[in-house]
Amino acid sequence: MINDRQDLDLTTFARPNGDRAVEWRISDRPVPYPDSLTEMDRRVAGIAAGTAPELVWLLEHPPLYTSGTSGKPADLLDPRFPTFQTGRGGQVTYHGPGQRVAYVMLDLKRRRPDVRAYVASLEEWIIRTLSAFNVRGERREDRVGVWVKRPDKGPDFEDKIAAIGVRLRRWVSFHGIAINVELDLSHFQSIVPCGVVDPRYGVTSLVDLGLPVTLADVDIALRQAFTEVFGATEALHPVPHVIV
Repeated sequence: MINDRQDLDLTTFARPNGDRAVEWRISDRPVPYPDSLTEMDRRVAGIAAGTAPELVWLLEHPPLYTSGTSGKPADLLDPRFPTFQTGRGGQVTYHGPGQRVAYVMLDLKRRRPDVRAYVASLEEWIIRTLSAFNVRGERREDRVGVWVKRPDKGPDFEDKIAAIGVRLRRWVSFHGIAINVELDLSHFQSIVPCGVVDPRYGVTSLVDLGLPVTLADVDIALRQAFTEVFGATEALHPVPHVIV
């Protein structure tokens, strides 16, 4: 039994030889959450049927909270924005402007049908992206997501900089990751983020760490790191915020 996700082989999710490159899409304005669910459902069905290519969709949401399959009502302390129940794994989290959300729709049946290893590969993708900005992101066996140490706050203090929540349908993945870039961190105070109550563990962003980084900067790093972990992507497809 493997006890540390860092021991997993992170090279096995590369695109199979001969498969079409992954479509890479960026929305230019915040996407309403229900619209994103509709689009993901449509694309996942197409991937499963073999009629649509795999897709990575980068976007922002307007301020909102989502609750995953392990979410608890008590984790919504004083929600100031709409809350959506969702079928992804995980608990309660916040999404909003300044956070780069990446919805990842890959055919794991063709790549590798292993959920645990897939989550580890998403963590590796995030870690490599953060390293482009000289930020050391780390895994924690008991806490999904990517964390950074905060010795400036005290011994053993760590902040979460990226969250992961996935769902599979017919071995096609959807939902994905969220990296905090330049968002309003006070919006996390209305919830128990991802069920973590230990006061040593907080939430941070790249800008909170003192880095003048934009979403566009992160998008470039995300695409390079994705290619290293998952394989080639097609030409960029900017799309408006409204799904047509």
